[in-house]
Amino acid sequence: MIPLTDDTKYRVRRLFSHADQPRAEKMLLETCGDTLPLVKSDNWAMAERIRFAVLKLSNGNIEELEKHIREAHIDWRDVLVAAEFAERVDAHKEWEP
Repeated sequence: MIPLTDDTKYRVRRLFSHADQPRAEKMLLETCGDTLPLVKSDNWAMAERIRFAVLKLSNGNIEELEKHIREAHIDWRDVLVAAEFAERVDAHKEWEP
């Protein structure tokens, strides 16, 4: 399991209501990391990039977060494209909710 970085937790706090934050963090931790296709447990940078993408696309809506995590399990590249993080490997770092 790939732990959530402080940057990921910060974005969760910015996007989600206090009541939804624990659920959002749990979803990211358990279902949006090394459970994704081709993401290995030592590839923290890739996991964070995908996590930022699903967070951005969710716009703070827990159901949308769940939907985009499911999409990432089909092909996380599509999620990166939709979030506009596909062109550069560090594009997600510039995103602030």
